[in-house]
Amino acid sequence: MVDFEFKDKYNCSDLEKIMELLRQPGGCPWDAKQTHESIKQNLIEETYEVIEAINKKDDALLCEELGDIMMQVIFHAQMEKEKGTFDFDDVCDGICKKLIIRHPHVFGDTQADTVEKVLSNWDEIKNRTKGRKTVTDSMESVPRELPALMRATKLQKKAADVGFDWPDSSGAFDKLYEEFAELREAVDQGDKGHIEEEFGDLLFAAVNVSRFIKTDAEEALTKASDKFLFRFSKVEAIAKERGIDMKSASLETLDAIWDEVKSGSI
Repeated sequence: MVDFEFKDKYNCSDLEKIMELLRQPGGCPWDAKQTHESIKQNLIEETYEVIEAINKKDDALLCEELGDIMMQVIFHAQMEKEKGTFDFDDVCDGICKKLIIRHPHVFGDTQADTVEKVLSNWDEIKNRTKGRKTVTDSMESVPRELPALMRATKLQKKAADVGFDWPDSSGAFDKLYEEFAELREAVDQGDKGHIEEEFGDLLFAAVNVSRFIKTDAEEALTKASDKFLFRFSKVEAIAKERGIDMKSASLETLDAIWDEVKSGSI
């Protein structure tokens, strides 16, 4: 057994110590074997579980999931500590300094009385400290690894902030219809590469519409998926009640049940 003091209540320092013990010889073979690359997906999954807890308004679950996120941060920091590059204290030092620098209206004499002004200052300071001199520099800083709808929204907003945008939603809707027609044409031609390109353009245009109608594209698609899942589950249950085999039933039969579910008549 490793040398460890058991407590009724632990703190962040204890979490660091536990991770150090897990990674050292005689600790956990799995934890010791991990690299940044091998556990990067875990960080993404834990982040989404935090979002799930927030959406459910479950305080106990949120506390637990935030702990899982913290563990991931400590895990990555411990790997770097072993290499002698930085440790968790350096991570905390860096974020503290960043928050101080980016809130001059709190820690300095800059005036920022509105949310809009705060965000404007934040972006200006961020671009300056990161050495970004052009809008393209700012756009390229948006991680390619973000969910595609979220990345598209961020890129479009940065372009719109410097005036590269339609004056109203009509232009965005026209572009959406245009991209839809081009996708249909590509499908008719049967060029797989062209089809993928045009489908991407259609999605990008749809995101542009979402900005104008002030709807979050990622959230809207999530809700549409939820709605589809709910309706499909009802269709499946009704088909079972009526003795209908979904695999062999005609599309017309299943569509008819779908329409019943959609209309709320059943």
